[in-house]
Amino acid sequence: MAEDPGQTPLIRLAFRIGYIGTSFFGSQYQPDQRTVEGEIEAACVRAGIITSRQESRLALSGRTDRGVHAKCQILAFSTSHPDLAVRALNGQLPPDIWVTDWAQVPDSFYPRYDVINRTYRYYFSRPPSDLRAMSDAAGLFLGTHDFRCFARIEPGKSPVKTIDLITVVSDEDGCRLIVTAQSFLWHMVRCIAGSLFQVSEGEMTMRDLAQYLSGACKNKVKPAPPDGLILWDVQADLDWHEIPVQGLKVKRIVRQSEELHLLGTVYSLLVPGREG
Repeated sequence: MAEDPGQTPLIRLAFRIGYIGTSFFGSQYQPDQRTVEGEIEAACVRAGIITSRQESRLALSGRTDRGVHAKCQILAFSTSHPDLAVRALNGQLPPDIWVTDWAQVPDSFYPRYDVINRTYRYYFSRPPSDLRAMSDAAGLFLGTHDFRCFARIEPGKSPVKTIDLITVVSDEDGCRLIVTAQSFLWHMVRCIAGSLFQVSEGEMTMRDLAQYLSGACKNKVKPAPPDGLILWDVQADLDWHEIPVQGLKVKRIVRQSEELHLLGTVYSLLVPGREG
């Protein structure tokens, strides 16, 4: 069939995006729930960039759970209006989602499978009792293991994953777990974080952890709360171009962080028996 000479070709674009996950029911589209994909689709349709999520093959490089945040997630979609997409997307997105970079990609690019690796950071809400034990235990996860005891396994998925880098850091920014792999299972990072904290508190031994990593467990490890988890970086071999984030959006994020810090201080002062 001859191509319609009046038809505008679709250009596939990739974007680096960030978001505050607190008020989202996860990143993946869900009807009647506020999600990252849903808000992005609505913003793009509103701006005339795409007509629908399906038609544009809109996709993210990974799924994050309800309450999980992202500093760098990769978004891709196809559009007949690439210049408009780069220029207008940040202005159309809600305050808790932003775009920092863009790249033109092949039509076949699909971010879930065409990225090199992903890095997560988990920030613990309180310092571990035994940082050395936690760091030593983290080393057990390095390499290829059966993670069925540390994840929710979806039908047809292998529980075997390879951890390329894992470390525990504690400094003025708090205690955090940093872990890099090509891909992860559902709840995997949160379960790793939860098990490491249990080791630090003497609630789990290194021997227990090694047994879980063999895939032998009656009960799976309980995941740590989602609030401390950030999809920190997604590596892809693309030629990125920066997109400035509006000052107003940055100011709103800073103001929210200040309000939450104040709320934490107030809560701590309300602990029964604590002197002011």
